[in-house]
Amino acid sequence: MILEEFDKNRIAVFNPDTYSKKLDDCPELCVSFFSKSLINEVARLFNPEIIGYVENATAKFPVYRVNYNGTQIAVYQSPVGAPACIANFEEVIEMGIKKILLVGCCGCLDEKIDDYSIILPTAAIRDEGTSYHYAPAKDEVKLQTNVLRKIENRLKELKIHYHKGKTWTTDAIYRETPAKVLRRKEQGAITVDMECSAMAVVAKYRNVDFGQMFYAADSLATETYQPRSINDHDVSKKGKVIPIAFECALTLK
Repeated sequence: MILEEFDKNRIAVFNPDTYSKKLDDCPELCVSFFSKSLINEVARLFNPEIIGYVENATAKFPVYRVNYNGTQIAVYQSPVGAPACIANFEEVIEMGIKKILLVGCCGCLDEKIDDYSIILPTAAIRDEGTSYHYAPAKDEVKLQTNVLRKIENRLKELKIHYHKGKTWTTDAIYRETPAKVLRRKEQGAITVDMECSAMAVVAKYRNVDFGQMFYAADSLATETYQPRSINDHDVSKKGKVIPIAFECALTLK
């Protein structure tokens, strides 16, 4: 199979430094959100400075520098889907980012997980294609234990209830068939997302610290699909994750 053709050569035909350069004023610590409404809320709350950009054919994403309680944190929007998300990740690593917390919504495979609940993935099923270009073929990848422990400890200090468990990372949101959902649940997955396994593998490949934080959205846990908050753009609800993310990111310094 093509996905088993991992090439150990670390030099590609073109590389992240082709499109991205080291920024002298780039913080090593970073929080990235998928939600445009959350990025807009960060800009409103902190009036951050734009220190650079990452871009592709469809969008140009500012890289902000936020002062949060005396610590400089880079913030940028990650595009949805592993290939685009990884392309931006590669470029901000080139800018100088070395520790990143990625924050986005996920689908739930466990009916006990309420809408908007905080979830920390501990491992990810690699049902996407991007990660196989960074590591040999394997069904799963574990997230970094030291990063997970720091985030957990901070959530406990903040008295914020959270779930943790395995996530299923898939490229094809419209091919999450009942049989596949059941199979992934049997493998232990409690959530489904589109980027986590690729980000975890690339972070290891590039030797940077990576953690993921989900907030629960739609549910695939029962026979009848429940959209719940998947299309809810109410920042008064979703925005509560911003200070939580920043507080957890501070533990990665």
